[in-house]
Amino acid sequence: MDFNIVIVLILLLTVIASLALTKIAADVVLMAAMSLLILTDILTPMEALSGFSNPGVMTIAILYVVASGLQETGAVQWIAHFLLGKPRSIRGAQQRLFAPTAFLSAFVSNTSVVSMFIPAIQDWAERLKIPASKLLMPLSYAAILGGTCTLIGTSTNLIIDGMLQREYDQHLNIFELAWVGLPITILGAIYLYFFGTRLLPVRQNVNQQIEQVREYCVEFQVLDEGVVAGNTISDAGLRHLRSGYLLEVRREDILLNSASASLQLKAGDVLTFIGAPETAKELRKIQGLAPATGSLHKLAVENHERCLVEVVIGADFSALNKTIRDSQFRSFYDAVVLSVSRSGERIPGKLGDIILQVGDTLLLEASEKFVSHYQYRRDFMLVSALNDSAPPDFSKARTALFILLGMVGLSATNVLSILEAGMLAAGAMIVTKCVTVSRARRSVDLRVLVVIAASFSMGLAMQKTGAAQLIAESLLPLTSISPFVALMVIYILTLVFTEFITNNAAAVLMFPIAVTVSEHIGVNHLPFIIAIMIAASASFITPLGYQTNLMVYGPGQYRFMDYVKLGLPLSLLVAATALSIIPRVWSF
Repeated sequence: MDFNIVIVLILLLTVIASLALTKIAADVVLMAAMSLLILTDILTPMEALSGFSNPGVMTIAILYVVASGLQETGAVQWIAHFLLGKPRSIRGAQQRLFAPTAFLSAFVSNTSVVSMFIPAIQDWAERLKIPASKLLMPLSYAAILGGTCTLIGTSTNLIIDGMLQREYDQHLNIFELAWVGLPITILGAIYLYFFGTRLLPVRQNVNQQIEQVREYCVEFQVLDEGVVAGNTISDAGLRHLRSGYLLEVRREDILLNSASASLQLKAGDVLTFIGAPETAKELRKIQGLAPATGSLHKLAVENHERCLVEVVIGADFSALNKTIRDSQFRSFYDAVVLSVSRSGERIPGKLGDIILQVGDTLLLEASEKFVSHYQYRRDFMLVSALNDSAPPDFSKARTALFILLGMVGLSATNVLSILEAGMLAAGAMIVTKCVTVSRARRSVDLRVLVVIAASFSMGLAMQKTGAAQLIAESLLPLTSISPFVALMVIYILTLVFTEFITNNAAAVLMFPIAVTVSEHIGVNHLPFIIAIMIAASASFITPLGYQTNLMVYGPGQYRFMDYVKLGLPLSLLVAATALSIIPRVWSF
């Protein structure tokens, strides 16, 4: 056996073991593997780094910007409000969440969809008086299944399409995967509808157990536009916030201390909330509410470019022992004080009359540049921005959706490639100010891109040294096996890999093996490529294989076996369906 093959096989096993059994970050593991391949002269630097120029990797980076535009404008939340409705039962809620989640995940990053839907699902659980554990795992599964319906639904699909272009100069249509993706999504919905309620656990929601909370009192005003005015407190989603509660409602000069769930809100109402700083962040995501501080409109910063910042007043603060009103805080710092906490407790009384002292914690609304400007100044002992706290610019939600539809249309009709259509859409998001340049830059997850690009070097090394051929020959008696059995083995092996290492790495490592198998038995490679795409995404059995499963793991208070109970039958159903359809659509 060639010594280079031995090195590659040992390295492959080490990578898989490291990803599955250790807590070392995936990008660190795969970059280390890529470096060793260069140092051992198995790959040239140009070969090892070729993944960073792959069209699939670049498309993923661009689609992060498109997804950011949809998120910053609140387009996904806007759709969710109209599609999710007001279910009255667990089964009804599961049924309502599946279609919009799967649909959006077909065109937007499913991790973005799940992250934006989790608060809505938790609010549902509170209003329906049911455990969130009955809804969050179906949310993740719906996002996974929806992502298999289009080429842009998951990063895995784009990666494999990029490898297909490099190896065979072949390109899949954006909706080509729908032949198999749509049936498994429909069957998955039926399975969850009939068995989800029975197999999902009942766990108490612990979202309101906030450790070391800094309690604030913040005021928000009901606007004319949005989903709040004209609705009751309960219907507007304000009764069960995750990190705070509604204390009172002030209407003109009348103070409504008992803010019952059935109280209908009107434009101009001022709502007083008490809770952690995350309360203000949560409220700013609701269309139809705005901070009631009168000085906010005087800030020389666009609304969607503002964020929430916590600061702790230091000994060199220029307005010590002065009231907020006398400190001219807004003029001096170009920021507005929303609330003040002292020794972890809110300070009662009018905000403008509070006398500032050393150690006071202020919740501010400021520009994104505030942290960099004052982080190392001696005015404050600590300056910390609340992540993802900028309010969505709902006025541009329709614009963002039209841009998305344009991108899909141009790609589906083959006017432009997915990469070209994505570049056009990302540019349009920035030009129309659906997303700022700085946020577009921050939206690109470099760790994911590094994992994917570095994985390419392992796949290339397996092909170049013959390790992929050796693995294929060990797996299958290539001279006598039927194409369908070979397809089934490739699917199962990909599925096992993706449950214990990242789905993207599993897909990239399996690609050369699948290609080698198809060449040796003399059949079309495309069924095997499609099988890898589906199997790498169909991660339902563990919380480790797919990011959305991990995202709902904590909020749903799930345990490892919860995924096995609900996910194993679903995984078998998806596998049987996919293996039945793939050879009929993409013949051997």
